[in-house]
Amino acid sequence: MKRREFITLLVGATIAGPLNARAQQPAMPVIGYLSARSPDDTAHLVAAFRRGLSEHGFYEGQNVAIEYRWALGQYDRLPAMALELVRRPVTVLTTTGGEPSALAAKAATSTIPIVCTIGGDPVKQGLVASYNQPGGNVTGVSLLTNPAEPKRLAVLRELVPQATTIGFLLNPNLSQAQSQVSDVHEAARTLNLQIHILQASTDREIESAFETLAPQGIQALAVAADPFFDTRREKLVALAARHAVPTIYHFREFAMAGRYRCFRRVSPRRRLYRTCSQRR
Repeated sequence: MKRREFITLLVGATIAGPLNARAQQPAMPVIGYLSARSPDDTAHLVAAFRRGLSEHGFYEGQNVAIEYRWALGQYDRLPAMALELVRRPVTVLTTTGGEPSALAAKAATSTIPIVCTIGGDPVKQGLVASYNQPGGNVTGVSLLTNPAEPKRLAVLRELVPQATTIGFLLNPNLSQAQSQVSDVHEAARTLNLQIHILQASTDREIESAFETLAPQGIQALAVAADPFFDTRREKLVALAARHAVPTIYHFREFAMAGRYRCFRRVSPRRRLYRTCSQRR
């Protein structure tokens, strides 16, 4: 064999070796991350998700890939996003942002495992057959934020005892909206409160709801547990401060945002202190 031909064969074998080895390696598993919320209001949750994966030996971009889809509070976008992830395909689907994400994922696949976080009863929502024998491909955790609506109303009553007329802001597009209304009305009768139901599923409707508080004599406000409202946290807190209405929410992030806003309005020095304490 001529020297030139030998070198050509040697180089070809050197290149082909790693390529063949790479082709034989298993594909990196892909996690589908479907959320009804937004990346901005859930940055701390995504960080916790990645931390949990790393504790079990999975590192994004190294031995696992994550495909993110965000509905930004627009629930009608979720079915298409879920189908897109299923066709990707993904190894497992994890859903956040309550029932809207979980229901969209369940409708998209009956074979890919789904791990969800929701706010209500998974049986009532049709995600599982029962607690003892859930069946199907869905598992997860319920934070019970929706069943706690009456309790939050009672806490608001204790915090603002002079308030006899309370507003309840809800999103009619949430699947649990009707049960939220029923639970709140029942709690209001027990607490001897007058309840005004305020509906909002857009930014403009949120603003309009706050504008009706004073004319209707609403002295305090309860915001329903809803992923849409989570994506509008800053807006809700700002409007509550502007209209000077005591407001209760379902997650501590709302209270923390409101606390920071109060510090900022008190004095520049206290604002600086709060900013520094957040960075620690």
